[in-house]
Amino acid sequence: MSNTVGALAIHEAVDLIHASHYTVALTGAGSSTPSGIPDFRSAGSGLWARFLPMEVASITAFRQHPDRFFEWLRPLASHMLDAHPNAAHLALAELEAAGQLQTIITQNIDGLHQRAGSKHVLEVHGTLTTLSCVGCYQQISSQGYIDRFIRRGTIPRCPECQRILKPDTVLFEEQLPAKIWLQARKAAERCELMIVAGSSLVVMPVAGLPMKALEHGAKLIIINQSSTYLDERAAVLLNGDVAEIIPALAENIFSRLIS
Repeated sequence: MSNTVGALAIHEAVDLIHASHYTVALTGAGSSTPSGIPDFRSAGSGLWARFLPMEVASITAFRQHPDRFFEWLRPLASHMLDAHPNAAHLALAELEAAGQLQTIITQNIDGLHQRAGSKHVLEVHGTLTTLSCVGCYQQISSQGYIDRFIRRGTIPRCPECQRILKPDTVLFEEQLPAKIWLQARKAAERCELMIVAGSSLVVMPVAGLPMKALEHGAKLIIINQSSTYLDERAAVLLNGDVAEIIPALAENIFSRLIS
């Protein structure tokens, strides 16, 4: 574990989690990079260091050049489908099962929280598990379609009208899914504790949820490799790898629960 994460800080975080009756985790790309999924914004290595987002991942780009969008998506989707939940995902699922975590709000579209066993996951930036037709608007499971797309490069098309099927991920220029976003805001306003895990808190409006939690009296634990705009407001700040820190927190919590 990083030497910037001391036993005292771990103990303080465990105290907060143990005392909270409603805890929310907000996870970002840093919670999935240990599973081998590239993030978008890291200097030099993030996807946006190699691609201009408005040219490949905006709704305008999708409508004008869907083939370019799918060409960009193909290796990323392959990474996501081949990835396995890491220790952070598994520890969060265990905390939820033990009643120590009530909701996960995630900026990720990889589905790893669900594969780890988490039940109450709010995917505010959408998901690859479903597709929506741009013609007749029906929504269908991506099972089979995404596999063929990754293996052969076949752009998915609607079985009814043969128009292109768009993955239900949120592109630039698109609104967040309204129902999910309202649930996320409600969870942020209701929680007594929010754990920010693997997010630099730069993408709005999701980056504003921890501030909303603070405004409603919640405490904040931030676990991240880099700094965030709310570091000074955090009750506990843990700089390091979420795949090391979150399992350590869970281990300490479970030891306390059985003692």
